[in-house]
Amino acid sequence: MNRITLEPGKRGGRPCIRGLRISVYDVLSMLSNGMSADDIVEDFPELEKEDISAVLAFAADREHKVYALAVQ
Repeated sequence: MNRITLEPGKRGGRPCIRGLRISVYDVLSMLSNGMSADDIVEDFPELEKEDISAVLAFAADREHKVYALAVQ
């Protein structure tokens, strides 16, 4: 998870990848629109495949926490 960063002044404080201006939301949106990890890395060469995996892990962890709070 050290690939996901939060900086108050960057992208409205949204979680971003390694301090870049590419947010977790951006990558999730690209994936949900059918882009593969290879496509994303090709379009954004500053990203690495490990960044895509970190985005998915971050989203899964966040979903788990939201669900856990809703159940309690």
